Amino acid sequence: MSYIEPYIMAYGALALFVIVYLESFGMPLPGESALVASSLMALHGLMQIDAVLIAVVTGAILGDSTGYVIGRFGGRKLLEKHGHRVKLTPSRLAGFERQFEKNGFLVVASARFFVLLRQLNGIIAGSMKMRPTRFMAANIIGAIGWALVWGLGPYLLSGALAPYVAPVKNWFG
Repeated sequence: MSYIEPYIMAYGALALFVIVYLESFGMPLPGESALVASSLMALHGLMQIDAVLIAVVTGAILGDSTGYVIGRFGGRKLLEKHGHRVKLTPSRLAGFERQFEKNGFLVVASARFFVLLRQLNGIIAGSMKMRPTRFMAANIIGAIGWALVWGLGPYLLSGALAPYVAPVKNWFG
């Protein structure tokens, strides 16, 4: 995280937007850590919490949407061509697609809370031919929920929990 903090300090919400956007379509960046850190920076007056939340929600939605387009127009062909290397046969792929049709909305809406799924969410949804309107609705719900939990949550709870954190820190040295 220390290598990203200077960018957030220098460029603020724009840097946060770029980090979350790139992470949301597959790049291995610490979007969630950057969000929590930015939330705490906002708590100390170094950033505006509304700018943090807007940047994160926008970056998450656009990043997942970019991944969706990549998956929609190239992911399926890639899976069909190279899926056998990971034992993804055409019948398994069809079964996976049926399961995604049934539970895809929940997967997309909750994927942002799980590290690897957060990066591959849109690509998988696009590869599984999830309907664009259904994907976008789940994508928006997931992005807003994630931003509220990991952005607004630390911002609101840090002050309230501070008296309880100090004694716990002392237990561990």
